[in-house]
Amino acid sequence: MTSFSESGLNENLLKAVEELGFVTPTEIQQQAIPFILTHKTDLIALAQTGTGKTAAFSLPVLQQIDVENRDIQLIVLCPTRELCLQITKDIGTYSTYMKGIKVQAVYGGSSIMDQIYGLKNNPQIVVGTPGRVIDLISRKKLKLESIQWVVLDEADEMLSMGFKDDLETILAETPSEKQTLLFSATMNREVERISKNYLNSPEKISIKGVNENKKNIVHEYYVIGSRQKKEGLRRLLDANPGFYCIIFCRTRIETQEVADFLMQHGYAADALHGDLSQAQRDTVMKKFRLKNINLLVATDVAARGLDVDSLTHVIHYSLPDDPEVFVHRSGRTGRAGKDGISMALVKPEEIRKLKMIKASTKIEITEKNIPEGKQIIAAQVDDFWKHILQDREDNFEFNPKQIPDLSDISKEELAAAFMQVHLRNIAAHYTAQPILPKPEPMKGRERGERDYDRRERSDSRDRGGKFGRDRERSSDRGSDRGRDRERGNSGERSGSYEKRERRPRNTNANMTRFFFNVGKKDGLNKTDILQIINKATSNGKSAPDIGNIEILDKFSFFEVDADYKREVLNEIPQQNFNGRPLRVEEAE
Repeated sequence: MTSFSESGLNENLLKAVEELGFVTPTEIQQQAIPFILTHKTDLIALAQTGTGKTAAFSLPVLQQIDVENRDIQLIVLCPTRELCLQITKDIGTYSTYMKGIKVQAVYGGSSIMDQIYGLKNNPQIVVGTPGRVIDLISRKKLKLESIQWVVLDEADEMLSMGFKDDLETILAETPSEKQTLLFSATMNREVERISKNYLNSPEKISIKGVNENKKNIVHEYYVIGSRQKKEGLRRLLDANPGFYCIIFCRTRIETQEVADFLMQHGYAADALHGDLSQAQRDTVMKKFRLKNINLLVATDVAARGLDVDSLTHVIHYSLPDDPEVFVHRSGRTGRAGKDGISMALVKPEEIRKLKMIKASTKIEITEKNIPEGKQIIAAQVDDFWKHILQDREDNFEFNPKQIPDLSDISKEELAAAFMQVHLRNIAAHYTAQPILPKPEPMKGRERGERDYDRRERSDSRDRGGKFGRDRERSSDRGSDRGRDRERGNSGERSGSYEKRERRPRNTNANMTRFFFNVGKKDGLNKTDILQIINKATSNGKSAPDIGNIEILDKFSFFEVDADYKREVLNEIPQQNFNGRPLRVEEAE
């Protein structure tokens, strides 16, 4: 199959595809479309976002939909509202010339009554996020007994967001005789588990190049202290005029802080995270696509469904825990045959994590120095003249007599005067602080981390692998958090609730170590501790650095930035965990 005309799709679908300008199918479309048209076997398809997955599953299913049947025949589950709306829009476009096809989107953060009304119109296709689908099933407004196809799109992301139990509940509501199509960027342990439990002898398609590093992307990293990251980001932006990029952060709090910092300093930037309403998200994404803003600060989950081909850069303001996420982020630049640049701001204590990413992905990531003041000013001068000489449009009328007599000034003096006026603020900033001091390497710290990791592995073996079972026991809370995030109550899977990099004891003078009176037997996990710390320190300051977290059976230890010692000691005892009062004290 080298063209859509050879795919076996009917004329109505081919006409819609042709009007969209699609000629040659992507690799996932070449393999998935003929398979779904001719097989009833379940399918696992591994492919990154932006490879044409929506067309790969929706076109062949649309051809098989019974238009006369007013039952729901296809349900597509996806992790975010943005992706839900995008898939709904795409299916509507593909079915333009199919009379009688109805598609209904159901997602959190929007009126459930409007969506219930839409379901009363008997759509054959429902596209939804897991939390809202569960709500509608519990209200008996969404019935899945006639489902013939289930699509799990971005399955890895849904599972990482805590939707495991929701997915299992939804799948249990569907008939046993159906075709399940699982699409994922990665095949991690959770995806494997759900595929074994809910897919029957699935066929597997793995697209060549999934999570491979694109050869046209240059990877760079910059070692910088945590207190200097915003200034370092500013220097990278000013040293590379013409940025059109996504800046990835771990948490929604960090995302908003970075976006606010950039906007306060005059950059055309905005934030995209789970605390925004749907209308706010739509506005931000529209501004970015139209290039009314050129810097989008986003969390990984919020950026799902945002497909932009012309990014010049991707900046990892914070490193992800998963190497495949690093590749996935970086792959958003360097598209459509263009070159791209991936930049990572790396704290000294994250060097070990960076080495793990390099080893796992086989990416060559070159260390660079944060630009000095002279370099930045020179780059700004070049960019100034580039615009002066290339963008000479007649945008408005003026009286030539308003131009003063310039016969007594040379062109060099006039050019210098232009630059001094236009660049005086940025020049003053970087002349006052030409060099951003580079933090000291932390070789001793890295040795400590290796020793600590060995102890952790030994402890895990001694405990008989209880950590895995503890994670299972906490899955209900993770599922609830997933539904809350989808509804917009607490944002998407926030990095402040994610795994933090483990740190050894007593290796950071800026960290204070605390004793905590609950542990694994209370159902406590890292996510819970991070949530408790964040709640205690959400007093208007920036989010604290969090160091090593050590959870034992009956109690725990954790490290937090010493500047937040008072908040931790005063505020955490005001909380409780599973009904148990919390007690915290500074550890020896």
